[in-house]
Amino acid sequence: MTNETIVHSLHPLGQLDRFRKDPLLFLEEQASKSEERVQFRFANRTVHLLLCPALVKEVLVTQSRSFHKSNQFKELSPLIGEGLVTSESPLHTKQRKIIQPYFTPKHIQGYMSEMIESATVMMDGWETGNPRDISKDMMEVTLAVITKTMFNMDVQEGHEKVGVHLEAILETATKRIRSFFKPPLSWPLPELLQYKTSIQALKRVVGEIIQQRESQTEQKEDLLHALLNSRDEAGNGMSREQLMDEVMTIFVAGHETTANLLSWFLYVLESDESVKEKVCSEIDKVVGSEELNGTHLSHLHYTRQTLQETLRLYPPVWMFGRVAVKDVEVGNHLIKKGENVLLSPYIMHRNKKYFKDPLVFDPERFSKDQEGNIPSYAYFPFGGGARVCIGNHFALQEALIIAALYVKKFTFTLSGDHKTECHPLITLRPKGGLFMKVKKREADL
Repeated sequence: MTNETIVHSLHPLGQLDRFRKDPLLFLEEQASKSEERVQFRFANRTVHLLLCPALVKEVLVTQSRSFHKSNQFKELSPLIGEGLVTSESPLHTKQRKIIQPYFTPKHIQGYMSEMIESATVMMDGWETGNPRDISKDMMEVTLAVITKTMFNMDVQEGHEKVGVHLEAILETATKRIRSFFKPPLSWPLPELLQYKTSIQALKRVVGEIIQQRESQTEQKEDLLHALLNSRDEAGNGMSREQLMDEVMTIFVAGHETTANLLSWFLYVLESDESVKEKVCSEIDKVVGSEELNGTHLSHLHYTRQTLQETLRLYPPVWMFGRVAVKDVEVGNHLIKKGENVLLSPYIMHRNKKYFKDPLVFDPERFSKDQEGNIPSYAYFPFGGGARVCIGNHFALQEALIIAALYVKKFTFTLSGDHKTECHPLITLRPKGGLFMKVKKREADL
């Protein structure tokens, strides 16, 4: 196999049409052609798919200043504005320094009780026995967690004030991302009018909450309180507009990604009896009849490894891009100014060169004895470098809490003959949902 391959096409769109029809299959086909880099064309854009961990590290770390983020989240820009996901330096660097202290493992531990409360309320409302769309349930529980930790809202209030609008926004944005023809938002089409109405409604709700908080003498210990009181090196707080952008970014980035991680986690438990037995046994042994707490989490080693392995095979952020802001050599490959780079955790995580039996689900890959065998940047579900996902510790703690609570309480069984497939939208979702029968465990402690 060669180190680089250039794919030529006479079609006006290049490889874009093939990519849109089946993104994962297209990426797999391209990855089979080279060990390091495949170059192709999306309409008038030159694209480089990088397949080697060393090249990924160059783009994300050593030469990160030569690249900007792609417009992957352009459809969400009316909502998230110039938040951490979309902004570039120097704004990104400034905001990262301000926000980072509130997303450290130590700080995130302070939200554990809120995470448990939200997940438990959702769980207690489930009707068992009949098939239910677990992917939808996970969306609802992660929304409950983020509204509780951000605004100190209970489950019902969070759904009514935030959830309804956010779901409508994400649904329309997802359709536009997959559509070849995207009517301008200025066009008076019913769906676009509703999209803009939902964005305005959500921003109005959040704006009112912020205004109320600013006028209160007694502050609540949640993420909004932290952001309102954050200061840069000069002692200045965020503007109202910037605060709004960061709040919206945290909602979007921290809601759907964790929901999909949990959906795929429950799917693999059902698909692998051996893994399920080990996870259930560990949770029963560590938690037992006690209320879940931080000490328990620190001892759920195999369950955490199972979540990490789920992120390997089913990374919510299955692909992301960068754009070269100047001519730059990555490895021995010249990437010219304005050309695009694609990085795919989904493809890299399934590369047999870096993972033995890559399609086999094996949580032991992330045990203390074996984790060191994974090359740097062969595994990057949260990205890397200065732009590594700021909420990675939040997401893993939240996922571990929900996994422990739900596996301790319920069994999950796939419903019917529905074949579960990956659906690469904004994040990697189960196509058509994930319908499972939920029953209380007989051995529920």
